[in-house]
Amino acid sequence: MDQFREKRAIRSRILANRATLGAAERRTLGAALRDRALALPEVAHAGCVACYVSVGSEPDTRELLTALYERGVRVLLPVLLPDLDLDWGVYAGEGSLTAGGRGLLEPAGDRLGVSGVAAADVVLVPAVAVDRRGMRLGRGGGSYDRALTRVPPGRLVAALLYDGELVESVPALPHDQPVGAAITPSGVHRFDARG
Repeated sequence: MDQFREKRAIRSRILANRATLGAAERRTLGAALRDRALALPEVAHAGCVACYVSVGSEPDTRELLTALYERGVRVLLPVLLPDLDLDWGVYAGEGSLTAGGRGLLEPAGDRLGVSGVAAADVVLVPAVAVDRRGMRLGRGGGSYDRALTRVPPGRLVAALLYDGELVESVPALPHDQPVGAAITPSGVHRFDARG
C-alpha cells in the first residue's frame, strides 16, 4: 500500500471511531485535555499560545481556549487561507469568533500574517493520529505542516488527541512536520522529534 493510501486508511478508521463519541463524552474528554495541557510547564509559563477552535468530533478545545484567555495568555488562532496555508489572529473570547471557510471558526479582527505563529511560546495543533516518533497525521491539506516550519526551534509543539490515537506508526513524507508531544485525556507523551 502506498503512503497516501495508508494515510487515508488510518485517517478513515480514526475519524469513524471519533464519530461514535457523543457530545457529552467529547466535552468530558475535552475537559481532561484542558487540564493536561494547562498542567504542562511550558503552557503554565507561556505568554502566548497558538491553538485552534475544534470542530465536529475533534477533541474539544473550547474550555482550553477560555482558560488560557482568562489567565491573560495571548491566544493565537488560525485562519485558513484559500491556498490552505494558515494566517493567524488573536482570540478575544468566545464572542469574538466568526464563521470561516470549510465550517471553521476563526478570530475576528486584524491578521498577523502566516509568520504570526512564530510569536507563540507553545503551539497546540489538531491531529488525527501521532506515532511514537512524533510524526503527526492531519486531515491531509498540509496547512499545519506549512505553519510548523515557521515555529522557532525549541518551542513546544503538541498535538491534542483522544486516547487510542497515539499509534505505532504513520507514513511520513518529506514535507510532514513532527510534534514534540501528544496530549491525550490520560496523559502527555513526549518525543525527541522537535527541538
